[in-house]
Amino acid sequence: MRGGCFTIVIFMDLNSASTIVLQVLTQATSQDTAVLKPAEEQLKQWETQPGFYSVLLNIFTNHSLDVNVRWLAVLYFKNGIDRYWRRVAPHALSEEEKSSLRAGLITNFNEPVNQIATQISVLIAKVARLDCPRQWPELIPTLLESVKVQDDLRQHRALLTFYHVTKTLASKRLAADRKLFYDLASGIYSFACSLWNHHTDTFLQQICTGDETAASNSLERTLLSLKVLRKLTVHGFVEPHRNAEVMGFLLGVFERLRQFLECSRRIGTEKLCRDRLEKTIILFTKVLLDFLDQHPFSFTPLIQRSLEFAVSYVFTEAGEGVVFERFIVQCMNLIKMIVKNYAYKPSKNFEDSSLETLEAHKIKTSFFTYPTLTEICRRLVSQYFLLTEEELTMWEEDPEGFTVEETGGDSWKYSLRPCTEVLFIDIFHEYNQTLTPVLLEMVHSLQGPTNVEDSSAILIKDAVYNAVGLAAYELFDSVDFDQWFKSQLLAELQVSHNRYKPIRRRVIWLIGQWISVKFKSDLRPMLYEAIRNLLQDQDLVVRIETATTLKLTVDDFEFRTDQFLPYLESMFTLLFQLLQEVTECDTKMHVLHVLSCVIERVNMQIRPYVGCLVQYLPLLWKQSEEHNMLRCAILTTLIHLVQGLGTDSKNLYPFLLPVIQLSTDVSQPPHVYLLEDGLELWLVTLENSPCLTPELLRIFQNMSALLELSSENLRTCFKIINAYIFLSCPEFLQMYATDLCQSFCDLLKDITTEGQVQVLKVVENVLKVNPVLGPQMFQPLLPSVFRGIIDGERYPVVMSTYLGVIGRVLLQNTSFFSLLLNQMACELGQKVDQLLGNMIEMWVDRIDNITQPERRKLSALALLSLLPSENSVVQDKFCGIINVSVEGLHDVMTEDPETGTYKDCMLMSHFEEPKVTEDEEPPTEQDKRKKTLALKDPVHTVSLQQFVYEKLKAQQELLGEQGFQALMETVDTEIVAQLQGFLQGF
Repeated sequence: MRGGCFTIVIFMDLNSASTIVLQVLTQATSQDTAVLKPAEEQLKQWETQPGFYSVLLNIFTNHSLDVNVRWLAVLYFKNGIDRYWRRVAPHALSEEEKSSLRAGLITNFNEPVNQIATQISVLIAKVARLDCPRQWPELIPTLLESVKVQDDLRQHRALLTFYHVTKTLASKRLAADRKLFYDLASGIYSFACSLWNHHTDTFLQQICTGDETAASNSLERTLLSLKVLRKLTVHGFVEPHRNAEVMGFLLGVFERLRQFLECSRRIGTEKLCRDRLEKTIILFTKVLLDFLDQHPFSFTPLIQRSLEFAVSYVFTEAGEGVVFERFIVQCMNLIKMIVKNYAYKPSKNFEDSSLETLEAHKIKTSFFTYPTLTEICRRLVSQYFLLTEEELTMWEEDPEGFTVEETGGDSWKYSLRPCTEVLFIDIFHEYNQTLTPVLLEMVHSLQGPTNVEDSSAILIKDAVYNAVGLAAYELFDSVDFDQWFKSQLLAELQVSHNRYKPIRRRVIWLIGQWISVKFKSDLRPMLYEAIRNLLQDQDLVVRIETATTLKLTVDDFEFRTDQFLPYLESMFTLLFQLLQEVTECDTKMHVLHVLSCVIERVNMQIRPYVGCLVQYLPLLWKQSEEHNMLRCAILTTLIHLVQGLGTDSKNLYPFLLPVIQLSTDVSQPPHVYLLEDGLELWLVTLENSPCLTPELLRIFQNMSALLELSSENLRTCFKIINAYIFLSCPEFLQMYATDLCQSFCDLLKDITTEGQVQVLKVVENVLKVNPVLGPQMFQPLLPSVFRGIIDGERYPVVMSTYLGVIGRVLLQNTSFFSLLLNQMACELGQKVDQLLGNMIEMWVDRIDNITQPERRKLSALALLSLLPSENSVVQDKFCGIINVSVEGLHDVMTEDPETGTYKDCMLMSHFEEPKVTEDEEPPTEQDKRKKTLALKDPVHTVSLQQFVYEKLKAQQELLGEQGFQALMETVDTEIVAQLQGFLQGF
């Protein structure tokens, strides 16, 4: 069946066309791919045919048809809106058909299937986003009439559509669209309020009579009408505080919330009704939170009521028996947003603050009195910070799950504990002068060890210590933590009783919070001793928390390797045992990160102790095949291991190189997760490799596809290429030069300025390492570089690199430069001498584009290498060559204060192993290779002063005294004087 035939059928007879499309849609719902695929292909062809969407509308509004077929028809219709509804879209629907479809969509709101009804509401909203109100003025009036009908189904479906339309229109951000939504909101707000009040009152009456089924249906309508009001209230007014109805609705929210919370006492076990009730209560709080976020100053009249309401339900007996966890979280968020709101914070100079800010600040200040703040602080700590029975059970039954939850698992951010902790931190920061004495009094009341039989006292101490850790920065001047550590905390870590484990865990956590705030370096050995003991604790949670504190300790800027070394072997062994013991992916990742951090900080000192880890990682890698994030942690550990092992890392190659191969192979699915760390591992492996092995060389086959990606990892890819060049240029280029040159040519056609520079730096390094073969291998790239110089490349950093590349060729491979010059003269249709003159002129003119002293010296050496010469063009540019040379001398010559003579500061005569301090990383093998290479580089082996003298002397001998003097007279006298100063003693 061809699309063209189908089009004719549609225009002739909608019913017969519907029969044909219905048949294909039915086939498209088949589980048999042999039936499914052709049907999908046919539907795809019909997508752009006039009349197709009218047929779909005809099908999904026919309630007698199969639900799956109608569902599929709705989805195709919805996708068609995205693709073909806009006027400018290819194959756009005609205005006539769109008009007919709009009318058909809102003829009846009587869809019996909930899922299909939701999809129809969404697609109506999609059309409304594009056409309402200009092309579809009747939509809103139709919806307003339809939500008034007595028929329950039609009323609900119209209300559902009303919500989706309002939500979609509220999301538009262009100024003209915002104005239209403001007009719509002001026009229908009163009706929306009365609609919501009607459904709300109906629900409350039905609850009182005990009719939970009817109440549940009414509650659904209350929820939908409240969703509409939320969008209108938050997004429908520029200055909502000037609208009496808006403020009336918002002020009425608190009473409605109380009514709904009381309803929770009356609702029985009917789960659907209770779920809807809790959703509605949460939606009330979202209205307040969204309004505060979007209109902080309009919210000012609501600050007092909001704080009174939230604090009474969360921090007094008023909430007992009615509040639930998510409601408490929302109330705490409301308090936090008011406390932290920058709009309510006056400037240090009160006169600079707006009247609105001062008014809001005054309301806050009058509410947060000393008794209120004290009660909030005490309740947060003694009620909400306490470990719950559920948490304690989880600690016993699933210790790893407990630690994941405590450190921020997937559900952590939505739970009560983190919310209470954030609220405590924010309130303590805002009112620390008031609350510091309150918290310190709680601490002082807990001095000394706690009776292990008193579980309540243990939980209270855990909560108070938690508060002291969270407020560490605020308590800096009020707590002598060093003294507290020595006099009490250290002793508490030594109480080994099983029931005391919450305190051991909390104290070691507390130390981790204070380590970067206030902890004397002299106390570190005592802490390391305690950590070593706790890593042998009988409780797994304590050991995991101890590992976390160890990471924070070695990460701290006051960490000293010499203090840590006596404990390194035992701690590393204990951490490795912990890594083997834990089974959860998240916990293994965490322990691996701790190990990585230790390896990174002690560097080479780790070498004697890593054998066990090196043997275990291949097994862990194999076990983690389905856990890519754990493999990322393994890669990070390997990176630090290779850096710590240096050249000894070659012993890891049987495991290491296949890991790199897999992680950087873009044809393998895991590369999506592993690529960034895999590339970093590849780089450090090369940097620390003593020699190039065949296997290491073979991995480079992955690079071509990586360069094609042109991703954010391109910079690392270039570093890897450079590392291969420094490691073994001849072998590497013999195998990969052709492919690499082709990849670079492709890259340079479509790459950023920075990317161009990175490509050319690789070429420059090749020329530096192998000046004879390098130009031949990258010959296809050089004409574009030469042309860039002649054309006066406008980006200084690119021009600088161009000059560096050509400078290397000119200085170190004169014969190849001559060939290149002749080739370019042919391509550009110029004489060789003319082209040479243009190049020198541009070089001299753009010398200031070069900022690196090495490259500036290279330019001087390269241009001087053209001397001595009888060529009239070179002599014509003699002045410029001397100018560049003198600038180079200024860059590199330093005066010896004792002898008053000048010397070239870039000269290197021999290689010395640099002395490394404890805090410095030792040089890698690549650093040494670069140093060795520098000893062969003319920039570091040729004295510019000597070179200038010899070239001028040779030019003088070539031209004779008179001819040479005539040449020198073309140079500015000041430049000549500076030149003579540099050449004294020759």
